[in-house]
Amino acid sequence: MSGTHPLSTEKRRIIKQFSGKSDSTAAIQMANTLIPYAGLWLLAYASLSVSLWLTALCGVLMCLFLLRIFVLMHECGHNSLFATARYNKQAGFLLGVLCGMPQHIWAKNHAFHHATNGNWDQYRGPLATLSLEEYQALTEKQQWIYRNTRHIAFAPVGGFLYLLVNPRLNWLKGNLAMARELIRRKRQQPSVPLRTLVSEHESRYWRDSREYRHMSGNNLVLLSLWALMAWAMGPLFFFVFYTLTLSLSGAGGIILFTVQHNFEDSLASEEADWDYHRAAVEGTSFLVLPAWLNWFTADIAYHHIHHLSASIPNYHQAEAHRTYHHLFEDVPRLTLWQIPASLKNNLWDKEQRRITSLQRWNGSGNVTATEQSGR
Repeated sequence: MSGTHPLSTEKRRIIKQFSGKSDSTAAIQMANTLIPYAGLWLLAYASLSVSLWLTALCGVLMCLFLLRIFVLMHECGHNSLFATARYNKQAGFLLGVLCGMPQHIWAKNHAFHHATNGNWDQYRGPLATLSLEEYQALTEKQQWIYRNTRHIAFAPVGGFLYLLVNPRLNWLKGNLAMARELIRRKRQQPSVPLRTLVSEHESRYWRDSREYRHMSGNNLVLLSLWALMAWAMGPLFFFVFYTLTLSLSGAGGIILFTVQHNFEDSLASEEADWDYHRAAVEGTSFLVLPAWLNWFTADIAYHHIHHLSASIPNYHQAEAHRTYHHLFEDVPRLTLWQIPASLKNNLWDKEQRRITSLQRWNGSGNVTATEQSGR
């Protein structure tokens, strides 16, 4: 592949040139995101007595700002928004509360994706993409569920579960399981201090005490904000509006992050054949978006730059791409209008080392007539 070797040799130079971070630039990005978002909440509430169309418009804009909030939270997780590490932690926590996601835990899981990008033995993406063999092994009902839960129309449900339900539910289930175990162990070992029992507790919902503190902090602050907003604006308006905007913005985030790796013929290697730099070029897309959408998504469309090095902040990624564009000629381009079709590429062809779609696989005669009719 023509871009692999130059990219690997030029990587250090690109990082040195564009990985510089600025606290002032990051602060401006925080301000031009959070102030309008707060203002839209006030305007949406005030617009109820004026026009529901205006309320709906506020909701659309809030979805876009929530998408930007999520991407900036993602930057903080890479320690690449602010130059000062403490500011990244503080801002990441705040942004995580606003989009309903415990940022510290999310960032640790996301770091694994970066470390294994293109290695589909290790990470299957937000859609948990199945190989062709795994898909064939499913029952017809399971195949139907797999196809339809990955349809673009299902994305708002995914956003609702991902941002609203799962972080709260996992925290509650983890707390209940820990309480049951502590009660049981305290009865069995009454002389052992409770602090010791807590430190020895192992949970499937968090890896260590730090993750538990971050998860608890996120949920306690968020639930307090829910109570405050419901009191100030009325529970019906707040929860309906909040649920809709967060679910739709979550859908946008899922779609955005998915098509940056799930697209037609995206490189998808097994571990033995995996190459980090080649995956950054052939296994990552460059989304060619309108300038206004690039702003709302904090230039995450330049995802090949981000996977080349997550230390390059969002406000330098476009310039890095333009400066070294000759190294990224092989990066697949996707336009906004190609995204729905790209989402259909949700099967891993191990033999061809690519991501493909059920429709293309059908064309090779590998799917039964029953499966085709049930599509």
